[in-house]
Amino acid sequence: MAEPKENDFLDDIDAAEADEYADEMAEIDDEALELDQLRAERDQLKDRFMRALADAENARKRSEKDRREAENYGGSKLARDMLPVYDNMKRALEAVTEDQRSVAGPLLEGIELTMRELLSVFKKHGIDMISPEVGDRFDPQHHQAMFEAPVPGTKAGDIIQVAAEGFMLHDRLLRPAQVGVSSMPAS
Repeated sequence: MAEPKENDFLDDIDAAEADEYADEMAEIDDEALELDQLRAERDQLKDRFMRALADAENARKRSEKDRREAENYGGSKLARDMLPVYDNMKRALEAVTEDQRSVAGPLLEGIELTMRELLSVFKKHGIDMISPEVGDRFDPQHHQAMFEAPVPGTKAGDIIQVAAEGFMLHDRLLRPAQVGVSSMPAS
């Protein structure tokens, strides 16, 4: 039988320490791995949370914009449908002769008051009239050319007749002013 060496117990202690160190390192590696996984999960959840916040803010802004547009332009169909009423009342008042005015004065005065009230309601709701004058330049953003005619003393693109006023609802065109435009060639 071999004799035990005096330093055998030191080898056993070194081996035990090495095993213990290996176990601790494995445990540390497991903890580090778990910590890395938790950090990655945290970062992923933080990213999802920030995206959800951004989506909620965008939805709030979008709904606010939609609400403002509905408030400003929701009545545009009704407003557009009221324009022929204005046109007909204006034509009726323009067609009245002096004889008719003397006979039906109070009735015509009532119609004029109704016309002013209609224009007041238009103004209250952001509907503004586009009233071009003869001699103004044609603007395709606000005018619709109903016809062109060469008229002496005018330049091409000048308004020569106004058939109907146009209307804007806030910053949107409800109806362009209907005009006749000069087509006089340049001399």
